[in-house]
Amino acid sequence: MPIKDAGKKYMKVTAKNTAKNRKIRGAYRAAIKNLEKAVTNKDSKKIDEYLKLSQKTLDKAVQKGVIKKNTAARKKSRLNKMVVKSKK
Repeated sequence: MPIKDAGKKYMKVTAKNTAKNRKIRGAYRAAIKNLEKAVTNKDSKKIDEYLKLSQKTLDKAVQKGVIKKNTAARKKSRLNKMVVKSKK
């Protein structure tokens, strides 16, 4: 436990930011998992829907500063590649 007031405040701020980041990270991870599930089931309607959702949540995570721009681009590229491969 911190002794100084500034340290105590920093702990509160860190806890709040961690909770926010976990919520955002959980959202894009869930979207990606749903997309992967749809790809394995070969459900073309849901694939398109979940691809859009996962790309949107990744972009939101970049906006919020949870992940970096290139990380999101790499993930979106791999998801797109997976979808194209599944449609063949």
